[in-house]
Amino acid sequence: MKLVIVHYHLRPGGIRRVIELAAPHIVRAFDGEITTITLASGAQPDRIWREILERACHSAAVEYFIEPAFGYFSEQRQSPARLRRRIRRALNQLLNSAANDIIVWAHNLGLARNLILTRELARACEARGLPLLAHHHDWWFDNRWQRWPEARRAGFTSLEAIAQTILGPKHTRHLTINHADAAVLKRHLPGRVNWLPNLAEPASPPPPARTRVARDWLRRRLDHGAPVWLIPCRLLRRKNVAEALLLTRCLQPDAWLVTTGGVSSADEQAYFKKLDAAARAHHWRLRLGVLAGDETRKPNVGELLAASEAVLLTSIQEGFGLPYLEATAARRPLIARALPNIAPDLKKFGFRFPQYYEELLVGTDLFDWKAERGRQRRLFRAWLDRLPAAARMLASEPHLLAASRQPEAVPFSRLTLTAQLHVLAHPVAHSWKICAPLNPFLKLWRERAGSGKLGVAHWPHRATRCLSGEHYGQHFLRAYQSAVRECGRQSGAAGACQADFIRQKLKPEFLYPLLWSSES
Repeated sequence: MKLVIVHYHLRPGGIRRVIELAAPHIVRAFDGEITTITLASGAQPDRIWREILERACHSAAVEYFIEPAFGYFSEQRQSPARLRRRIRRALNQLLNSAANDIIVWAHNLGLARNLILTRELARACEARGLPLLAHHHDWWFDNRWQRWPEARRAGFTSLEAIAQTILGPKHTRHLTINHADAAVLKRHLPGRVNWLPNLAEPASPPPPARTRVARDWLRRRLDHGAPVWLIPCRLLRRKNVAEALLLTRCLQPDAWLVTTGGVSSADEQAYFKKLDAAARAHHWRLRLGVLAGDETRKPNVGELLAASEAVLLTSIQEGFGLPYLEATAARRPLIARALPNIAPDLKKFGFRFPQYYEELLVGTDLFDWKAERGRQRRLFRAWLDRLPAAARMLASEPHLLAASRQPEAVPFSRLTLTAQLHVLAHPVAHSWKICAPLNPFLKLWRERAGSGKLGVAHWPHRATRCLSGEHYGQHFLRAYQSAVRECGRQSGAAGACQADFIRQKLKPEFLYPLLWSSES
């Protein structure tokens, strides 16, 4: 059998990491039947990652099918009609080699970054009687409404057309990484959904010599011997990096805050430039994207985790949140937000995080409240105008705009980047004086950080069972077997399913100014 893994790109990040970890276990679960793994993507991955994957999947040959037309639609330079023809030709070449012995595992089709690819892949699988395992990590309607004008340019001019493309095909089986998404899908697409969370296992820490090398490498990059607090992620607005910087300055002012990945799409370039420029102008201890570019002779993420004093995850939006598990597996202290869609799953797995919080409050006298309200009103209206009419009617008023008068404090995450940078521009002592009484947990965490005693979460026994590679491989096998049995069965109400998701995602608790515009 051949396992065909489809993704828009193979850049550093969560999905590439999942593929790297999961593929060897999937091969083992099929007990020698999978002899070839084909990674079909819009661009060739870097050499070091290819070597890592090939070593891990030593019992199966690993090959790469690179077709630029599989990449993001926004990065294409050809008409939709020509792109469609090119994708069709490529899929014929990819899937015609052994049509009855192919497993197709596609990632993030629900992100709608190339709906033509999604539609043509589903059609190609249906024409050959192949089940399509669509693994959903993120959704296009979850604060990513810039995908709507892209969809229209690609020829998908209604919400129903997008829903039918992603959720409608009869040969598609949907895999989700959290229970919240699975519950909605199962309600509308019964019998066609599997919950398959990302895998993670406790690993032995890197050898002390490699940790020392990583620490020395960081020292040279930062030109300083100060402690490092790490965000293991690509640079995305939803990672809410400014909040991690505020926490770092409050809890360990001498530390450097470092992110591993750089900018991976044009949508995030303005955010990076604005944040980086402010850090340089104010001499903040912030370094963005230390592993960006060629990864040759650089430490890997695991080695940087071991070399760091603490790990932060301040995201306002995640599908699963692999860094929660990576920090715990690496036995590093974690400071993290409790996100409503994944906190219940983490609790079911048995995780208890010593430094876990819901919101970081800041006083409204740390920024210009009137200007921020005006800024948010303009951005929100512009954001609403980009939504399709049916979704626009469902959108609630965001928290700050709903306030009748200036409150004493607001969540830092509910500010635009402009206001966040205004807060950070205050001296550390001044912002601490205002923020500490608003967030009682900060005083305890500061004491822990100052004495080197930040709490480390333990890896629970239940997580070992639920998130192990063996468990992942077996559940993937069962999902594939179910997909084969159900192949061609009516998929259900795709439009109603998407509408249900949209109603949820347009509630006030999911509306963040950082995500309304790339230049907030």
